[in-house]
Amino acid sequence: MSNKFQISFVDYALARDQAALTFILNMYACDPMGGGEALPLEVLERLCSDLADIPGAVSWLAWQGDQAIGLLNAFKGYSTFKAQPLMNIHDIAVHPDFRGQGVGQQLIHALQQYAQSQNCCKITLEVLTGNVLARQVYLKAGFEEYALDPTMGTANMMQKWLG
Repeated sequence: MSNKFQISFVDYALARDQAALTFILNMYACDPMGGGEALPLEVLERLCSDLADIPGAVSWLAWQGDQAIGLLNAFKGYSTFKAQPLMNIHDIAVHPDFRGQGVGQQLIHALQQYAQSQNCCKITLEVLTGNVLARQVYLKAGFEEYALDPTMGTANMMQKWLG
């Protein structure tokens, strides 16, 4: 694994980490793959304190020098079929100037090491079918589409907004 970039575990209480996390996440939200709209200021202002209060929330930042260039947010879950914890990647975002350079792979590697130390049985994530670059990153990292029985097809992520 290349050491081109520094990967660090996020401390939600540190101002530097707070600024970097919200900057990268908002950059991602503004990207078409993130919805194309900036996050509300109220969300950005409380995000890190909210994450600090959520058991099992973990994040990593990728840095090149003093510049934050990538982010991974994940949450611990539980596999009832394995009776073991799992990790779910909620966000992976890489600054456009650094995409295709291995930043996402290094962030995933950091989470994988952490998940193994937590006795997790797997890492899950969701990705838009049109996000070809991200899908390539995930496939290269060993992810595959989820199917219990291939004859029944693969799983699809669904959502229902409340309120």
